[in-house]
Amino acid sequence: MRIDLSADDLSRAPLSDVMAQAAALRDAQWGRRVSYSRKVFVPLTNMCRDTCTYCTFVKHPDEPDASLLTPEDVLRIAREGEATGCKELLFSLGEKPELRYAAARDALARLGYERLTDYLRDMCALVLSETSLLPHVNAGTLTDEEIDLLRPVSASMGMMLETISRRLTRKGHPHYACPDKVPVQRLRTLERAGQRKVPFTTGLLIGIGETWAERIEALHAINDCHTRYGHIQEVIIQNFQRKPDIGMANHPEPALDDMLRTIAAARIILAPDISLQAPPNLHDRHIQYLNAGINDWGGISPVTIDHINPQHAWPQLDQLAQSCAAAGYAFEERLTVYPKYIRDRAEFLDPAILDRMTLMARADGMAAQQILEAAQ
Repeated sequence: MRIDLSADDLSRAPLSDVMAQAAALRDAQWGRRVSYSRKVFVPLTNMCRDTCTYCTFVKHPDEPDASLLTPEDVLRIAREGEATGCKELLFSLGEKPELRYAAARDALARLGYERLTDYLRDMCALVLSETSLLPHVNAGTLTDEEIDLLRPVSASMGMMLETISRRLTRKGHPHYACPDKVPVQRLRTLERAGQRKVPFTTGLLIGIGETWAERIEALHAINDCHTRYGHIQEVIIQNFQRKPDIGMANHPEPALDDMLRTIAAARIILAPDISLQAPPNLHDRHIQYLNAGINDWGGISPVTIDHINPQHAWPQLDQLAQSCAAAGYAFEERLTVYPKYIRDRAEFLDPAILDRMTLMARADGMAAQQILEAAQ
Protein backbone atom coordinates (compact mmCIF):
# COMPACT_ATOMS: atom_id res chain seq x y z
CA MET A 1 0.00 0.00 0.00
CA ARG A 2 1.36 3.40 -1.00
CA ILE A 3 0.09 6.72 0.34
CA ASP A 4 0.77 9.61 -2.02
CA LEU A 5 0.93 12.86 -0.10
CA SER A 6 2.48 16.11 -1.26
CA ALA A 7 5.36 17.76 0.56
CA ASP A 8 2.89 20.30 1.90
CA ASP A 9 0.59 17.54 3.16
CA LEU A 10 3.45 15.84 4.95
CA SER A 11 4.66 19.09 6.51
CA ARG A 12 1.28 20.46 7.59
CA ALA A 13 -0.72 17.41 8.69
CA PRO A 14 -0.73 16.70 12.42
CA LEU A 15 2.46 14.87 13.31
CA SER A 16 0.51 12.13 15.09
CA ASP A 17 -1.45 11.41 11.90
CA VAL A 18 1.65 11.25 9.70
CA MET A 19 3.39 8.95 12.20
CA ALA A 20 0.35 6.69 12.43
CA GLN A 21 0.24 6.28 8.65
CA ALA A 22 3.96 5.54 8.56
CA ALA A 23 3.73 2.99 11.36
CA ALA A 24 0.86 1.21 9.62
CA LEU A 25 2.87 0.96 6.42
CA ARG A 26 5.87 -0.37 8.36
CA ASP A 27 3.78 -3.02 10.12
CA ALA A 28 2.16 -4.13 6.87
CA GLN A 29 5.55 -4.78 5.24
CA TRP A 30 7.87 -5.69 8.11
CA GLY A 31 5.55 -7.05 10.78
CA ARG A 32 6.30 -6.78 14.48
CA ARG A 33 10.05 -7.20 14.14
CA VAL A 34 12.84 -4.61 14.36
CA SER A 35 16.33 -5.61 13.24
CA TYR A 36 19.95 -4.63 13.68
CA SER A 37 23.33 -5.77 12.35
CA ARG A 38 26.12 -6.75 14.72
CA LYS A 39 29.17 -5.28 13.05
CA VAL A 40 32.74 -4.15 13.49
CA PHE A 41 33.83 -0.83 11.98
CA VAL A 42 37.18 -0.48 10.21
CA PRO A 43 38.15 3.15 9.41
CA LEU A 44 40.49 2.27 6.54
CA THR A 45 41.55 5.89 6.20
CA ASN A 46 40.30 9.16 7.65
CA MET A 47 41.94 11.23 4.90
CA CYS A 48 39.54 12.65 2.30
CA ARG A 49 39.60 15.18 -0.52
CA ASP A 50 36.28 16.65 0.71
CA THR A 51 36.10 19.08 3.63
CA CYS A 52 32.46 19.03 4.75
CA THR A 53 32.03 21.45 7.63
CA TYR A 54 29.98 19.02 9.75
CA CYS A 55 32.51 16.17 9.60
CA THR A 56 34.77 15.19 12.49
CA PHE A 57 35.92 11.89 10.95
CA VAL A 58 38.14 13.42 8.29
CA LYS A 59 41.67 14.54 9.17
CA HIS A 60 44.03 16.60 7.04
CA PRO A 61 47.09 14.52 6.13
CA ASP A 62 49.28 16.89 8.16
CA GLU A 63 47.33 16.23 11.37
CA PRO A 64 48.84 13.69 13.77
CA ASP A 65 45.60 11.66 13.81
CA ALA A 66 45.55 11.17 10.03
CA SER A 67 45.91 7.49 9.24
CA LEU A 68 45.79 4.74 6.67
CA LEU A 69 45.39 1.34 8.28
CA THR A 70 47.78 -1.45 7.35
CA PRO A 71 46.58 -4.98 6.50
CA GLU A 72 47.71 -6.01 9.99
CA ASP A 73 45.53 -3.29 11.50
CA VAL A 74 42.54 -4.43 9.44
CA LEU A 75 42.91 -8.06 10.49
CA ARG A 76 43.41 -7.18 14.15
CA ILE A 77 40.16 -5.18 14.25
CA ALA A 78 38.34 -7.78 12.18
CA ARG A 79 39.31 -10.61 14.51
CA GLU A 80 38.24 -8.61 17.56
CA GLY A 81 34.84 -8.24 15.94
CA GLU A 82 34.68 -11.88 14.95
CA ALA A 83 35.51 -12.95 18.52
CA THR A 84 32.51 -11.00 19.85
CA GLY A 85 30.00 -12.44 17.40
CA CYS A 86 30.05 -9.78 14.69
CA LYS A 87 29.00 -10.93 11.25
CA GLU A 88 29.49 -7.70 9.29
CA LEU A 89 32.64 -5.63 8.79
CA LEU A 90 32.01 -2.07 7.64
CA PHE A 91 34.84 -0.30 5.87
CA SER A 92 34.49 3.45 6.33
CA LEU A 93 36.90 5.74 4.53
CA GLY A 94 37.40 9.20 3.15
CA GLU A 95 36.84 9.78 -0.54
CA LYS A 96 39.79 9.69 -2.95
CA PRO A 97 42.38 11.52 -0.78
CA GLU A 98 45.15 10.52 -3.17
CA LEU A 99 43.68 12.84 -5.81
CA ARG A 100 44.29 15.85 -3.57
CA TYR A 101 47.14 15.12 -1.16
CA ALA A 102 50.71 13.96 -1.79
CA ALA A 103 50.81 12.55 1.75
CA ALA A 104 47.89 10.24 0.96
CA ARG A 105 49.57 9.10 -2.25
CA ASP A 106 52.77 8.43 -0.32
CA ALA A 107 50.93 6.43 2.35
CA LEU A 108 49.32 4.28 -0.31
CA ALA A 109 52.62 3.85 -2.14
CA ARG A 110 54.25 2.50 1.01
CA LEU A 111 51.66 -0.27 0.92
CA GLY A 112 52.17 -0.87 -2.79
CA TYR A 113 49.15 0.97 -4.18
CA GLU A 114 48.36 4.02 -6.29
CA ARG A 115 44.62 4.15 -5.71
CA LEU A 116 42.60 3.79 -2.52
CA THR A 117 39.88 1.74 -4.23
CA ASP A 118 42.41 -0.93 -5.20
CA TYR A 119 43.65 -1.14 -1.63
CA LEU A 120 40.08 -1.37 -0.35
CA ARG A 121 39.40 -4.20 -2.77
CA ASP A 122 42.35 -6.19 -1.45
CA MET A 123 41.39 -5.53 2.18
CA CYS A 124 37.90 -6.86 1.49
CA ALA A 125 39.45 -9.96 -0.05
CA LEU A 126 41.73 -10.32 2.98
CA VAL A 127 38.76 -10.20 5.36
CA LEU A 128 36.93 -12.81 3.30
CA SER A 129 39.92 -15.16 3.21
CA GLU A 130 41.02 -14.79 6.84
CA THR A 131 37.74 -14.34 8.76
CA SER A 132 34.08 -15.32 8.65
CA LEU A 133 32.93 -11.70 8.31
CA LEU A 134 30.97 -10.15 5.44
CA PRO A 135 32.46 -6.85 4.16
CA HIS A 136 30.24 -3.83 3.57
CA VAL A 137 31.97 -0.85 1.98
CA ASN A 138 31.16 2.85 2.41
CA ALA A 139 33.49 4.17 -0.24
CA GLY A 140 31.53 7.23 -1.35
CA THR A 141 31.08 8.05 -5.03
CA LEU A 142 32.23 5.28 -7.35
CA THR A 143 32.76 4.82 -11.07
CA ASP A 144 31.41 1.87 -13.02
CA GLU A 145 34.83 0.25 -12.95
CA GLU A 146 35.24 0.74 -9.21
CA ILE A 147 31.89 -0.89 -8.48
CA ASP A 148 32.82 -3.82 -10.70
CA LEU A 149 36.11 -4.11 -8.79
CA LEU A 150 34.48 -4.14 -5.35
CA ARG A 151 31.35 -6.18 -6.06
CA PRO A 152 32.95 -9.68 -5.96
CA VAL A 153 34.55 -9.01 -2.55
CA SER A 154 31.76 -7.15 -0.74
CA ALA A 155 28.33 -8.27 0.38
CA SER A 156 26.86 -4.80 0.05
CA MET A 157 27.84 -1.19 -0.46
CA GLY A 158 26.64 2.16 0.80
CA MET A 159 26.88 5.91 0.40
CA MET A 160 24.76 8.54 2.10
CA LEU A 161 23.09 10.73 -0.49
CA GLU A 162 22.72 13.27 2.35
CA THR A 163 20.93 15.86 0.22
CA ILE A 164 20.33 16.73 -3.41
CA SER A 165 20.61 20.46 -2.76
CA ARG A 166 23.17 22.11 -5.04
CA ARG A 167 22.63 25.22 -2.95
CA LEU A 168 24.62 23.59 -0.15
CA THR A 169 27.70 23.39 -2.40
CA ARG A 170 27.98 27.19 -2.56
CA LYS A 171 30.52 29.16 -0.58
CA GLY A 172 29.57 29.39 3.06
CA HIS A 173 27.60 26.14 2.96
CA PRO A 174 28.67 22.70 4.24
CA HIS A 175 29.50 21.11 0.87
CA TYR A 176 31.51 24.00 -0.57
CA ALA A 177 34.59 22.81 -2.50
CA CYS A 178 33.61 19.15 -1.94
CA PRO A 179 33.70 17.54 -5.40
CA ASP A 180 32.19 14.26 -4.21
CA LYS A 181 29.20 15.99 -2.59
CA VAL A 182 27.86 17.48 -5.82
CA PRO A 183 24.41 15.86 -5.89
CA VAL A 184 24.63 14.64 -9.49
CA GLN A 185 27.77 12.65 -8.65
CA ARG A 186 26.08 10.91 -5.75
CA LEU A 187 22.94 10.19 -7.73
CA ARG A 188 25.10 8.68 -10.47
CA THR A 189 26.64 6.32 -7.93
CA LEU A 190 23.17 5.19 -6.83
CA GLU A 191 22.30 4.60 -10.47
CA ARG A 192 25.50 2.68 -11.20
CA ALA A 193 25.03 0.46 -8.18
CA GLY A 194 21.53 -0.35 -9.37
CA GLN A 195 22.67 -1.17 -12.88
CA ARG A 196 25.24 -3.57 -11.41
CA LYS A 197 22.78 -5.16 -8.97
CA VAL A 198 24.52 -4.16 -5.75
CA PRO A 199 22.49 -4.23 -2.50
CA PHE A 200 22.88 -0.62 -1.47
CA THR A 201 22.42 1.57 1.60
CA THR A 202 21.86 5.30 1.35
CA GLY A 203 20.15 8.02 3.33
CA LEU A 204 19.67 11.64 4.30
CA LEU A 205 21.59 13.83 6.73
CA ILE A 206 19.01 16.03 8.41
CA GLY A 207 19.70 19.53 9.70
CA ILE A 208 22.68 20.71 7.62
CA GLY A 209 20.76 23.58 6.03
CA GLU A 210 18.45 21.75 3.64
CA THR A 211 14.81 22.74 3.31
CA TRP A 212 11.83 20.45 3.87
CA ALA A 213 11.11 20.44 0.14
CA GLU A 214 14.70 19.40 -0.57
CA ARG A 215 14.37 16.47 1.84
CA ILE A 216 11.21 15.30 0.11
CA GLU A 217 12.85 15.67 -3.30
CA ALA A 218 15.82 13.59 -2.12
CA LEU A 219 13.54 10.82 -0.85
CA HIS A 220 11.74 10.71 -4.19
CA ALA A 221 15.07 10.58 -6.03
CA ILE A 222 16.13 7.56 -3.97
CA ASN A 223 12.80 5.86 -4.49
CA ASP A 224 12.81 6.50 -8.23
CA CYS A 225 16.22 4.84 -8.51
CA HIS A 226 14.99 1.85 -6.50
CA THR A 227 11.93 1.58 -8.73
CA ARG A 228 14.24 1.13 -11.72
CA TYR A 229 16.63 -1.40 -10.17
CA GLY A 230 15.31 -2.76 -6.87
CA HIS A 231 18.67 -2.38 -5.13
CA ILE A 232 18.12 0.16 -2.34
CA GLN A 233 17.91 -2.19 0.61
CA GLU A 234 17.86 0.46 3.32
CA VAL A 235 17.61 4.21 3.86
CA ILE A 236 19.05 5.94 6.92
CA ILE A 237 17.57 9.12 8.35
CA GLN A 238 20.45 10.61 10.35
CA ASN A 239 20.34 13.75 12.43
CA PHE A 240 23.16 16.29 12.30
CA GLN A 241 25.09 16.48 15.57
CA ARG A 242 27.11 19.47 16.77
CA LYS A 243 30.71 18.76 17.67
CA PRO A 244 33.27 21.19 19.10
CA ASP A 245 35.90 20.69 16.39
CA ILE A 246 33.84 21.28 13.23
CA GLY A 247 32.96 24.32 11.16
CA MET A 248 29.30 23.91 12.10
CA ALA A 249 29.96 23.75 15.84
CA ASN A 250 27.30 26.41 16.50
CA HIS A 251 24.77 25.22 13.94
CA PRO A 252 21.43 24.15 15.48
CA GLU A 253 20.58 20.46 15.60
CA PRO A 254 17.23 19.30 14.21
CA ALA A 255 14.40 19.17 16.74
CA LEU A 256 12.84 15.86 17.74
CA ASP A 257 9.53 16.64 16.01
CA ASP A 258 11.44 17.51 12.84
CA MET A 259 13.19 14.15 12.90
CA LEU A 260 9.99 12.25 13.62
CA ARG A 261 8.17 13.95 10.76
CA THR A 262 11.05 13.27 8.37
CA ILE A 263 11.24 9.59 9.36
CA ALA A 264 7.50 9.22 8.90
CA ALA A 265 7.60 11.02 5.54
CA ALA A 266 10.38 8.68 4.41
CA ARG A 267 8.32 5.62 5.30
CA ILE A 268 5.32 7.00 3.38
CA ILE A 269 7.32 8.01 0.28
CA LEU A 270 9.71 5.08 -0.03
CA ALA A 271 8.76 1.70 -1.45
CA PRO A 272 7.60 -0.57 1.39
CA ASP A 273 10.43 -3.07 0.79
CA ILE A 274 13.11 -0.44 1.51
CA SER A 275 14.17 -0.80 5.13
CA LEU A 276 14.10 2.42 7.15
CA GLN A 277 16.55 3.04 9.97
CA ALA A 278 17.83 5.76 12.26
CA PRO A 279 21.08 5.51 14.25
CA PRO A 280 20.18 4.62 17.85
CA ASN A 281 23.19 6.33 19.41
CA LEU A 282 22.30 9.84 18.18
CA HIS A 283 19.16 10.17 20.30
CA ASP A 284 17.44 8.61 23.30
CA ARG A 285 13.86 8.57 21.97
CA HIS A 286 13.86 5.01 20.70
CA ILE A 287 10.17 4.29 21.20
CA GLN A 288 9.17 7.52 19.44
CA TYR A 289 11.40 6.63 16.49
CA LEU A 290 9.72 3.24 16.34
CA ASN A 291 6.34 4.93 16.38
CA ALA A 292 7.46 7.09 13.44
CA GLY A 293 7.97 4.05 11.21
CA ILE A 294 11.53 2.69 11.40
CA ASN A 295 12.06 -1.07 11.25
CA ASP A 296 15.82 -1.24 11.79
CA TRP A 297 18.50 0.21 14.05
CA GLY A 298 21.41 -0.25 11.65
CA GLY A 299 24.85 -1.44 12.63
CA ILE A 300 25.82 -1.68 16.29
CA SER A 301 29.29 -2.70 17.40
CA PRO A 302 30.40 -4.38 20.63
CA VAL A 303 34.02 -3.58 19.70
CA THR A 304 34.46 -0.28 17.87
CA ILE A 305 33.13 3.23 18.36
CA ASP A 306 31.00 5.17 15.90
CA HIS A 307 33.91 6.80 14.08
CA ILE A 308 31.59 9.36 12.46
CA ASN A 309 30.08 10.44 15.81
CA PRO A 310 32.71 9.33 18.34
CA GLN A 311 31.15 11.25 21.23
CA HIS A 312 28.00 9.10 21.02
CA ALA A 313 28.43 5.60 22.41
CA TRP A 314 26.44 2.71 21.01
CA PRO A 315 23.49 1.73 23.20
CA GLN A 316 23.58 -1.68 24.82
CA LEU A 317 21.62 -4.26 22.88
CA ASP A 318 19.48 -5.01 25.92
CA GLN A 319 18.41 -1.35 26.03
CA LEU A 320 17.19 -1.51 22.44
CA ALA A 321 15.54 -4.86 23.06
CA GLN A 322 13.66 -3.35 25.99
CA SER A 323 12.55 -0.35 23.92
CA CYS A 324 11.36 -2.65 21.14
CA ALA A 325 9.50 -4.86 23.61
CA ALA A 326 7.84 -1.83 25.21
CA ALA A 327 6.57 -0.80 21.77
CA GLY A 328 5.41 -4.34 21.01
CA TYR A 329 8.20 -5.47 18.67
CA ALA A 330 10.68 -8.33 18.62
CA PHE A 331 14.37 -7.40 18.31
CA GLU A 332 16.38 -9.60 15.96
CA GLU A 333 19.79 -9.70 14.35
CA ARG A 334 20.13 -9.59 10.58
CA LEU A 335 23.06 -9.86 8.20
CA THR A 336 24.53 -6.99 6.20
CA VAL A 337 22.23 -7.98 3.33
CA TYR A 338 18.51 -8.17 3.99
CA PRO A 339 16.70 -11.50 3.69
CA LYS A 340 15.00 -10.81 0.36
CA TYR A 341 18.38 -10.59 -1.40
CA ILE A 342 19.46 -13.90 0.09
CA ARG A 343 16.21 -15.77 -0.60
CA ASP A 344 14.77 -14.24 -3.75
CA ARG A 345 17.36 -12.12 -5.54
CA ALA A 346 20.52 -14.19 -5.90
CA GLU A 347 21.56 -12.10 -8.91
CA PHE A 348 22.39 -9.28 -6.47
CA LEU A 349 25.21 -11.25 -4.85
CA ASP A 350 28.45 -12.76 -6.06
CA PRO A 351 28.12 -16.57 -5.84
CA ALA A 352 30.92 -16.91 -3.27
CA ILE A 353 29.37 -14.18 -1.10
CA LEU A 354 25.94 -15.80 -1.41
CA ASP A 355 27.33 -19.19 -0.36
CA ARG A 356 28.89 -17.71 2.76
CA MET A 357 25.81 -15.70 3.59
CA THR A 358 23.52 -18.70 3.22
CA LEU A 359 25.57 -20.55 5.83
CA MET A 360 25.22 -17.59 8.19
CA ALA A 361 21.47 -17.17 7.75
CA ARG A 362 18.40 -18.85 9.15
CA ALA A 363 15.78 -20.21 6.79
CA ASP A 364 14.05 -16.82 6.83
CA GLY A 365 17.25 -14.97 5.91
CA MET A 366 17.90 -13.41 9.32
CA ALA A 367 21.19 -14.01 11.14
CA ALA A 368 21.66 -17.45 12.69
CA GLN A 369 23.05 -17.94 16.19
CA GLN A 370 22.10 -14.55 17.52
CA ILE A 371 24.14 -13.05 20.31
CA LEU A 372 21.80 -10.88 22.31
CA GLU A 373 22.74 -9.69 25.76
CA ALA A 374 19.10 -9.22 26.68
CA ALA A 375 18.56 -12.97 26.37
CA GLN A 376 21.60 -13.97 28.43
